[in-house]
Amino acid sequence: MVQPNIGQDEKYSPELEQAHFQTLATLSGTPRPAPRLIFWPEAAIPAYLDLEPDWRARLAALLGPGDLLMTGATKVYFKQVEKDGITENALSGANNSLFIVDANAQLQGRYDKSHLVPYGEYLPMRNILQPLGLSRLVPGAVDFWPGPGPQSLTLPATLGRPPLKMGVQICYEIIFSGQVVDEANRPAFLFNPSNDAWFGSWGPVQHLAQARLRALEEGIPIIRSTPTGVSAVVDARGHILSRIGHHRAGFLDTALPPALPPTLFSRLGNWAPFAFMLALILLAIATRRSTR
Repeated sequence: MVQPNIGQDEKYSPELEQAHFQTLATLSGTPRPAPRLIFWPEAAIPAYLDLEPDWRARLAALLGPGDLLMTGATKVYFKQVEKDGITENALSGANNSLFIVDANAQLQGRYDKSHLVPYGEYLPMRNILQPLGLSRLVPGAVDFWPGPGPQSLTLPATLGRPPLKMGVQICYEIIFSGQVVDEANRPAFLFNPSNDAWFGSWGPVQHLAQARLRALEEGIPIIRSTPTGVSAVVDARGHILSRIGHHRAGFLDTALPPALPPTLFSRLGNWAPFAFMLALILLAIATRRSTR
């Protein structure tokens, strides 16, 4: 898992694109006999991977047989528009996505972020607010579109590694208790690519704390990869096994922690605390009556 220490102020600088890619490549290491899973942060590369085979080839060149790279990137959509009698393709929308790339430069899966940040990734009530000149509150000319919600992506079997189910929650999606796992297709682990460079010094620590709670609730380990920290590997009981601090470049090379059997929370969701509160209330009423 890679943390390149690329700040928000330089992330999209065209002059630094090659240097940023080289940093990610160097921290990812070189191929080994055993297959690797490599994790990069949210929006790690400025590429449309489903439309740019050259970019996929650049990524595949970093991988050995059986390796898989998970990286954040943007999925874009176009529509045809008429302009001065000429039909052109115009950008109509986008997804904040996580792509899985293999050593043959093929895409093995994609997850689209579902919980979008209002005024950061889309403009609420755009048809009302845009005529008022408030579209400038949102970076970019179009809105991001939400994905379908929690789902498990299957990482294919290769070189002795069995198929592996991976859940994905991009950035602040991890804070939504009870909404991070496809319980009908329970994953072996969750990957939380994030860009916490937006959130100052306090935000990344709080974000990691939220991820630990989700691991504990669901009984599933979590891998967090961020550009500037805090990146970490969290086990299924919420313990931090390893981490990279704020504003440091580095990588974590570790075995994937095992998941636990489904927890009570994973079965009941947010009904569990309400049921517990109700039980306490009923117990208090019964105790009070028995003392009369």
